[in-house]
Amino acid sequence: MPDKQADLAGPGIGNYDDLAEVLPDGYRSLLDRKETMQALFAAKKYIEENLARELNLMMVQVPLIVDVSSGVNDYLDRDGSRTPIQFHISNDYDQHPVDAQVVQAATKWKRVALKQFGMEPGEGLLTDMKAVRKDYFLDHDHSAYVDQWDWEKAITTNERNLDYLTNTVKKIWSVVKGAEQHVMELFPGLRTDRYPELPDELTFLHAEDILGMYPDLPRKQRETEVLQKFPGVFIYGIGWTLEDGYPHEMRAADYDDWVTPTVSADGRPMHGLNGDILVWNPVTKRRHELTSMGIRVTKETLVKQLEITGQMDFLSLPYHQAIMNDEIPLSIGGGIGQSRTYMVLLKKAHLGEVSVTVWPQILKDLCAERNIFVLE
Repeated sequence: MPDKQADLAGPGIGNYDDLAEVLPDGYRSLLDRKETMQALFAAKKYIEENLARELNLMMVQVPLIVDVSSGVNDYLDRDGSRTPIQFHISNDYDQHPVDAQVVQAATKWKRVALKQFGMEPGEGLLTDMKAVRKDYFLDHDHSAYVDQWDWEKAITTNERNLDYLTNTVKKIWSVVKGAEQHVMELFPGLRTDRYPELPDELTFLHAEDILGMYPDLPRKQRETEVLQKFPGVFIYGIGWTLEDGYPHEMRAADYDDWVTPTVSADGRPMHGLNGDILVWNPVTKRRHELTSMGIRVTKETLVKQLEITGQMDFLSLPYHQAIMNDEIPLSIGGGIGQSRTYMVLLKKAHLGEVSVTVWPQILKDLCAERNIFVLE
């Protein structure tokens, strides 16, 4: 049986022999480098303007570095295997120093920022977030440099349900689909019989449903199989332990709510108020995650999830205290991968075609052999 435990947290492929088998042969970019940048920024403008309109968000500034003691940095996975870059700011000869970290994501910061910017229920913020995740394996769709549209919206208690989550996902998908049509109108070369367009609508499935369909497969293989049936899906309930004893994927315990009981559309008991949008990438012929998002924890579900993960000591941190003391709003939020989205919209084979970052020479050589040229 494939190793389900090993597949819970580790994004990426893991070694360059396997990556050599994954990178497509016979690839030819539909746009040259100049056109790629023009199309990329056209898509960026469209998505930011329309995402803000659909979800009632406003653009705000977002930090690149945060104070270690604040507890607002994102640790990505509950096992603590991905640690942020940390450095000491001596300031005035260490009389008033600051220990800082480069953000891995702005997930927690955004919820605190809702209060900072005075957001009322129904209002939210949108950021052009940049981050560094030094512990990723660098392959075709993972890099140490991360760019996301990180967003967060204040909600009411009555909106903490699957219907509200689903409607929000549908609005986000309408923006992504609209961006695809927008860039194809501007750059007709993107219309090709080689690669199908994104589906008009997503298929919504619970993590429990997908496990039931493929009980012996680990998470990534389950996602790969389900995307053969449905080329665009939203998977509910990521983080809750399923019937096989494993969560669909690891999720940190202190932002998304993956413990709350829910009910499926046909009346079955489920768990979790969060999820991921995944699509089938016809260029790489692989599963492709665009966004993770969810309704955030309450003080009750925060405690439950920290108990499950054995991280009750987190409750002493300022961010967690703000939740426990009802000092920050209930919210829903997520992070949409910018370069990940550009890859799909512009029919690219590698993240490096739409993002400038560092890659090892072995990866650049593997790409060049297949007519894939990463930006430097």
